[in-house]
This record gives sequence, structure tokens and C-alpha cells, in this order.
Amino acid sequence: MEKSHYDLHENNPEDCDYRNFLARLTKPLLKRLKPNCSGLDFGCGPGPTLSIMMEEAGHKVSLYDPIYYPEVSPLSKSYDFITATEVFEHLHQPAKDLEILFNNLKAGGWIGIMTKRVLNKEAFTKWHYIQDPTHVCFWSETTFKWVAKKWRTSVEFPQTDVALLQKV
Repeated sequence: MEKSHYDLHENNPEDCDYRNFLARLTKPLLKRLKPNCSGLDFGCGPGPTLSIMMEEAGHKVSLYDPIYYPEVSPLSKSYDFITATEVFEHLHQPAKDLEILFNNLKAGGWIGIMTKRVLNKEAFTKWHYIQDPTHVCFWSETTFKWVAKKWRTSVEFPQTDVALLQKV
């Protein structure tokens, strides 16, 4: 069911609107990276675009997606940054996935996450995001602060749907 739902997404690297959407994560992340970093686009989907944008900025990016790029070897390498755009709401085992990501992140490295955040309990009950059957995990600013404390990282929120965590 999930794959058929994801296949409906139009993640086209030539689509300027899609690139602008992804830039909400790439712009603040790029400001924090040194030149020539290595990264992982975790959950890149069928039309990897964020990786292309990061490569255009001079970085090398590996791809992993359990459905479209299931080769697991990228999950055993170390990276200066890891991105996950519109992925965290689909995680069935977020603690396990976070453990993998933080284990693959170099000291001083960044994890850039784009997902809509829960604002409060009242708003949650009326939120369109919970209507998507593939959305099984929901994140709030409080949740990201808890994640940062657990994995000993700092956390920043440069956009309403972006969290940047830096490993110390």
C-alpha cells in the first residue's frame, strides 16, 4: 500500500516548485556545512532531488530509501550530514532509525529533517496530516528537543517544518 501511495508523488528534479520546497531544508543546512562534505539522503524517494541540489552545491551524497534505493551499504558509512525530507512521519520504528542515523553521523555532523510538526493537542485532532494512512509517526518541537537530549545533540528550528540536529 505504501509504495502505491508514494508512486503518486511527483518528485521531479526539474520542478522549480519542488526545489523551492526542498530549499527550506537545504538553505539553512548549507550555511552550516564546510565545503566538500559527504552526506546521505535518507528516504530519498523515487526521484531524488535534494541529493542533486546538495551535489550542485559541491557535496557528495549517497542515497537510501527502503523502497526505491534499498541497497543498505550506504547505512554503514559515516557522513558529515544526513537529510530526511518528508520521511520521519513514515517511520514505523523511529528509535531504531534514529540510532542508525546518529551512528552514521560524524562528530560535528548535521541531520536535517523536514516534517510538519504537531502544534498542540487541539490542532492535532483537526490536522490534515493525520489523514494520510502512510503517516504513522508525528513530531513536535518538544519531541525533537527530547531526541536532541537523548542523542546528545543540539537542535535548531530554522523553518516551521525543519529541524537541524548537530552531533557533538
